[in-house]
Amino acid sequence: MPTWADICADRTLQDLPYKVETNRYNQIVMSPASSWHGGYEVEIASTLKQMLPHGRAIAECAIETTDGVRVPDVVWISKERYAPFRRAYSLPIAPEICVEVISPGNSREQLLGKMQLYFAAGAQEVWLCSDDGDMEFFRFDSIGPVADSVLCPGFPKHIEWD
Repeated sequence: MPTWADICADRTLQDLPYKVETNRYNQIVMSPASSWHGGYEVEIASTLKQMLPHGRAIAECAIETTDGVRVPDVVWISKERYAPFRRAYSLPIAPEICVEVISPGNSREQLLGKMQLYFAAGAQEVWLCSDDGDMEFFRFDSIGPVADSVLCPGFPKHIEWD
């Protein structure tokens, strides 16, 4: 089976209009993405970068989980957590914040499953962005959504992107 580094180096998988992840058997799983999806990613990442300048906002960051390599749409990771792995193909620990933008290819059930994988890998918060830009915030120590992010207080509850 190919490693994540092999998958990243495979020229036949580059420039696909899909997000590539793996499952626990290291099989490739692809999800189509749209331009509006990418627009929300950019808006969320740029807002995180502005509000939390002491870390890194990254789009499409590969994270090793108990169910393969998963790739949240946007993450925020502290410089301390990121430093030992900054040149790695995938992170062995989840960033503090992982964000998924809901798309037609993902059911809410799938995203809640990914959320549990991110928490198990060390994420402190997982955020979901609806296809209308509404944000939901979840914490590793809470059941169900919370009113606001603890790590990024004041992050908008709605993302504008047209």
